[in-house]
Amino acid sequence: MITFLLEIVTPERVVFSQQVDSLIVRGVEGELGILPGHIPMVTPLKVAPIDVKVGKDHLTFAVNGGFVEVRKDKVVVLAESAELSSEIDVERAKAAKERAERRLADRNKQDEIDYRRAELALQRAMNRIMVSEKR
Repeated sequence: MITFLLEIVTPERVVFSQQVDSLIVRGVEGELGILPGHIPMVTPLKVAPIDVKVGKDHLTFAVNGGFVEVRKDKVVVLAESAELSSEIDVERAKAAKERAERRLADRNKQDEIDYRRAELALQRAMNRIMVSEKR
């Protein structure tokens, strides 16, 4: 079967580098399936899972924004952060979700809190929890 090289890279490390059969990412304009021979392109990513098919195995990564670049025989995901589902600390993600929800719900400190940051923190935490449940 024809495959292509997938690299998932963050500022800290190369999270994944392997030949894969396909992947599904969530771009800002919707879900995108990538197979070998896909046309070259670049698109921004949402805070969402990336699903990867390697032979009979399926891997899921929690990706927090970034870009996907599709080349002729290689796909590079440049992410702010990325974690394989088995690497996620679920308790830490749940605690982050609760903190973000408290910040968003606190009506007394509306002017003091950066709501956009709290919303993004909530999205990241929920993404990590959802991906960890796919193990």
